[in-house]
Amino acid sequence: MSLPRTPPARVAALHAIRDRHQGHAGAVQCTRLLEAMQALGSVTTVEASRYLDVYDPPARKLNLVKAGHAVLMTWDRDETESGAVHRIGRYSLVRGKQP
Repeated sequence: MSLPRTPPARVAALHAIRDRHQGHAGAVQCTRLLEAMQALGSVTTVEASRYLDVYDPPARKLNLVKAGHAVLMTWDRDETESGAVHRIGRYSLVRGKQP
């Protein structure tokens, strides 16, 4: 079973967001995750970790929710480099319900 990987243009967009908001503080990671959801529509936990340098995506999602952002989490499937398929989270913003 071969699932689609993150396309190069999307990786470049995620890296550009990461590079605009440098640092490892939780607040900076939240900023990267929020901007990526706004710009790209959704972000998987794997994309957040790998391309946005968000250490703990579920914790950053919880920070955003506590700050008043309506973040929807749905389940997705992703294939690792070794070919194993995992269930992963996909975060998106609920339209019309932002602070």
